[in-house]
Amino acid sequence: MKPTDAPGRAALAGRLATLAAVTGRHAAAAAFDVVRAGPGALPEVAGRRTALLLYGLGPTFVKGGQLLSTRTDLLPPRVCGALGGLHDRVAPMTRAQTAEALARAYGPDRDHWPFTAFDWTATASGSIACVHRARLADGRCVAVKLRRPGIRRRMHADFALLRTGAQLLQRLPPLRKVPASRIVEELGGAVLGQLDLEREARSLAALRTNLAGLPFFRLPAPVPEASGPGALVMDFIEPLQRFRAGSLDREQRRRIVRNVLQGVYRMLFIDGLVHCDMHPGNLYLNPDGVVVLLDAGFVIQLEPQVRRLFAEFFMNMSLGRAAECADVVLRSAEHIPPGVDLSAFRSGIESLVAATTGRQAGEFRLAPFATRLFDLQRRSGIAAAPAFVFPLMSLLVLEGMINEFDVDVDFQGEAIPTLLTALNT
Repeated sequence: MKPTDAPGRAALAGRLATLAAVTGRHAAAAAFDVVRAGPGALPEVAGRRTALLLYGLGPTFVKGGQLLSTRTDLLPPRVCGALGGLHDRVAPMTRAQTAEALARAYGPDRDHWPFTAFDWTATASGSIACVHRARLADGRCVAVKLRRPGIRRRMHADFALLRTGAQLLQRLPPLRKVPASRIVEELGGAVLGQLDLEREARSLAALRTNLAGLPFFRLPAPVPEASGPGALVMDFIEPLQRFRAGSLDREQRRRIVRNVLQGVYRMLFIDGLVHCDMHPGNLYLNPDGVVVLLDAGFVIQLEPQVRRLFAEFFMNMSLGRAAECADVVLRSAEHIPPGVDLSAFRSGIESLVAATTGRQAGEFRLAPFATRLFDLQRRSGIAAAPAFVFPLMSLLVLEGMINEFDVDVDFQGEAIPTLLTALNT
């Protein structure tokens, strides 16, 4: 965190008061809506009001809603549909805000801007930044991603409050063994990293290099010479269509799912540079069925040891080696308390893995699996390394899309060729 980003006590108190006021206002409005429409409207009201609440709370909370919107297996479809609007239907910046962002990036003199034409109507609008179409002097059509003015301080204040909340939670007896503060720090660094568009440009270039051998994946190339502070310029890719099953036939859906899995498994198990935000707002298809990934803001570099252990666990789970899975969990643990009943813990892990091995996407749910895994660790006092949340997050976001396209895909078996390559190098 930069010194200028660190919020003072007055700023934190003001932000906390704002969060409380926004939450109270939306809770009251939701209660009124339910009374007026009747109890049967509760799911629809909950989804719509939750989306409005998260948007009102700001980008830190919008990111959580985006993750939840992919989980149709955990939440009612109407709730997921309402939260899905947080992906790419966030209100765009005003023209004045856009002009301010451009001036911050390139200076107030428009003659010095690198564009010969700039479309003031955003083509995409996110919680942290908006994307506009423009043209460079050499005739290239580009996408200009502009960070919202003032967003940096607000998000740093949010995570300062979350950090304080995590410290308080850890003082409660049932939660003393949960590394809440470490998890907030890990997640905070990742989410706040999305404010850094220079970092995103580097991640975009690295992902393009890593996935160059997969012809069914495409990412835009950054244009560093036209970028500036708070502004990322990249290729404008068109035409595109929404990443939805829609009118695609069964074979097309199967092929697309397997292509996406191949790319994600390469990120997770070989390169270690993992995109944790592959939701429908970032994924598109071109007319040839090529998967287009437009955003690289939430990208994490896994440490080699984390990548290796995650690959070992996934391979052993795919092959039904439950005892080996228990070994990996213990080797990857951040803390194992003295006197813990390792035999009972191993037995719990082995039962969990045995119950899920070989299941297809329609039968296997990662969220309940991860919940049971972490519950076993919590009850035994064995603390999981917080860094493992990122590969799990990547797969959780992806799982919602997979279940929409092809519930018959062998989620685990598709990983084996990539895992063999990763574990034999």
